[in-house]
Amino acid sequence: MRSEALDSASPLTTARRALGTESHSRGPWLLLLSDVLHLAGPRAEFQRHAERPWSSATFSGSRHTIALEFTGRDGLDAGEALIAALPDHEFTLPGQLVADATIAGVDHVAGSPACMIVEVELLLLDET
Repeated sequence: MRSEALDSASPLTTARRALGTESHSRGPWLLLLSDVLHLAGPRAEFQRHAERPWSSATFSGSRHTIALEFTGRDGLDAGEALIAALPDHEFTLPGQLVADATIAGVDHVAGSPACMIVEVELLLLDET
């Protein structure tokens, strides 16, 4: 799915292309995905995104799960860099506050080349 054209595109364009949509979509998920892809760098390959509503007695929002694959030695290094950077990353999403950003799981797959799948989980709260 990756190509040199994707590597030179903006993270938002890359996210739209990875999902097969060039149009503006509902909700903050596409901007969130764009920000995560930018943080992960060009070695990350988008695998999947899931969104589900979330609420408490005082807040509402959504929980997002994003899976990215990193392949080869450079890819594994990029995946490790994402794992280290995610907890302190400041997300900027209009009307949303990222209340929690964690690594939900890491799967290592042996082979040639080796790969790693990183699952990121984020909790977004509506600021309204």
